[in-house]
Amino acid sequence: MTPPLRLRTLLAAVATVLTVAGLTAAPALAAPATPAPVWSGLDARDYAGPVGKPGTLLAQTRLDPAVSLPAAGQAYRILYATTDVHGEPAVSTGAVFTPRRPAPKGGYPVIAWAHGTTGLGNDCTPSALPRSERDRNYLDHWLDQGYAVVATDYVGLGTPGMMSYLSAQVSAHSIVDSVKAAQQMGLPLSTKWAIVGQSQGAGAALNAARRATALSRGSGLDYRGVVATGTPANIEHIVWQAGPGFPPITLPAALNAYAAYILTGFIDARPDLRADTVLTPRGRQILRMAATLCYGELSDRLSGEPINTWFSRPLASVPGVQGALVTYMATPFSGYDRPIFLGQGLIDTDVPVVSAGSLYAQMLAAGQPVEFHLYPDQDHSGTVLASLPDSTPFVARILR
Repeated sequence: MTPPLRLRTLLAAVATVLTVAGLTAAPALAAPATPAPVWSGLDARDYAGPVGKPGTLLAQTRLDPAVSLPAAGQAYRILYATTDVHGEPAVSTGAVFTPRRPAPKGGYPVIAWAHGTTGLGNDCTPSALPRSERDRNYLDHWLDQGYAVVATDYVGLGTPGMMSYLSAQVSAHSIVDSVKAAQQMGLPLSTKWAIVGQSQGAGAALNAARRATALSRGSGLDYRGVVATGTPANIEHIVWQAGPGFPPITLPAALNAYAAYILTGFIDARPDLRADTVLTPRGRQILRMAATLCYGELSDRLSGEPINTWFSRPLASVPGVQGALVTYMATPFSGYDRPIFLGQGLIDTDVPVVSAGSLYAQMLAAGQPVEFHLYPDQDHSGTVLASLPDSTPFVARILR
């Protein structure tokens, strides 16, 4: 499964950007320790009760103010039924926020928020932690605009099982099913909804967008479009090239953390491939760390870590691994039935511009309803807020 020539050229450009980033990245400051989770009276880490069909609301509780949003009128933590990476019934948690202003006729239009990388362990569950300053400002903006926000945690974060990092199937189900569940809370919510995501969440948002109409069929929901910033795309074609000889340089700590999370989630999702057999003892140790440590702590631990030391032989030597990675984590570039907003920072080294740019080119070639916004002076995080002057009218237009 060798990528076509144009895609190989783009991937070579991605590798070049990563190499430059790795060679020029300044040492990162140590991240603050992740605080203890606040479960708001709804601790589902060991949930073993009934599940029901996807989108069923199983429980709701008031969200503790310590993990709420300043602009929220009401805030809740929810538990709902969805589907895991093996296609089996599973549960996910999430948070639901409504604006302070009175609901309009027909209810608050809904934004489904797909969060970026926090980690795989239960202690990294977004609805049980204070949001970052950036995410607080971003989500408060949407609440101030009059939208309710439904924020999934994804299956496995604060619920049984491993969170399947960058899994196309799991993220799509987790997002769509969270919106279905929120409609059962007795809140004044409109059936009109859109998806907004950043980084890991941008890939999740696009996977959900591609499947939203089909997955919500019969629920009465009216899906309208998606905003994705810092979108990882075509990364799977880089991942399967990992091995003792790739990359031959030290990457920034953030990229090391992403790689560890990808490998951990993928190996958990496809134990039949036995991809762990290509790992060195150090590689196995890294994946054990990735299964529990949150993003800040894992990035600190992996600073200066050469990825090639994680492998005893190439990942591509595992039969079937290339196709399996595509199925597991590919960001779709066709089949969308609603408008797409892609936002990308030009100086983003977490998800380089050629990654999202290649996706945009693929979408254009496939005739998709996409618009691309490039922010020349923004990095991965900065693009989130910098995109608001463009994404705000986009969302207003599609949710009219």
